[in-house]
Amino acid sequence: MSLPSTDPEIAEAISQEIIRQTTVLEMIASENYASTAVLEAVGSVLTNKYSEGYPGSRYYNGNDVVDTVERLARERAKSLFGADHANLQPHSGAQANMAAYLAVLDPGDTVMGLKLDSGGHLTHGSPVNASGKTYNFVSYEVDRETHLIDYESMRNTAKAARPKLIIVGATAYPRLWDFAKAREIADEVGALLLADMAHISGLIAAGAHPTPVGHAQITTSSTHKTLRGPRGGMILCDTELRRKINSGVFPGTQGGPMMHVIAGKAVMLKEA
Repeated sequence: MSLPSTDPEIAEAISQEIIRQTTVLEMIASENYASTAVLEAVGSVLTNKYSEGYPGSRYYNGNDVVDTVERLARERAKSLFGADHANLQPHSGAQANMAAYLAVLDPGDTVMGLKLDSGGHLTHGSPVNASGKTYNFVSYEVDRETHLIDYESMRNTAKAARPKLIIVGATAYPRLWDFAKAREIADEVGALLLADMAHISGLIAAGAHPTPVGHAQITTSSTHKTLRGPRGGMILCDTELRRKINSGVFPGTQGGPMMHVIAGKAVMLKEA
């Protein structure tokens, strides 16, 4: 039965949301409009499939088709961003970050991230977030006069704190990032560099913003902001971190992947 026949209240709510989205100017930076093709993939029968594990190594039978879908998504992400490895299973950018932390950190390890009131994200060490509760975060900030990242201050903080991981990227920083400079600082203190490109990944894909890939050993992103895909996340990483990142996602922080969403991500990546 159709949705209007089965649940007219929900069908009406969706109709009203279509009207809202097509008649207002959307100014929320973290929202976008997924294409019809993406919506079709996300609303497909792939939602019925349970697929714990990775292509060629699942814990359920009947995964030949979804293996193809996930491999396509993985290869398209690698090609688009020039990455060695891609994991498309994270359910959000926040979960991508937490999985990456689990992959390379131990509880209590020191991590550097941009302070929340300078534009950082909750998962960059906010004390109310699991990241701040699990790891010892120290923050760097923007210059209070220029509102730009002060890389010398970042260097000094890194030398004092000796973090195991430095995070660059933000939820509210409308300026270019110097990923090469950040990698230089990370190398000086023996830290890994993680770039959270959730808000700028579409700009990076289009060549409008410098890419962190090739500088950051790990890059995370959501897929529904400037990439215009379904709600979800992904992780890109260097070859030597592939196994750790995969384990950080599954079984580390998630169970079965949402194959219908991964299909939507694959379509998004082809469109990009």
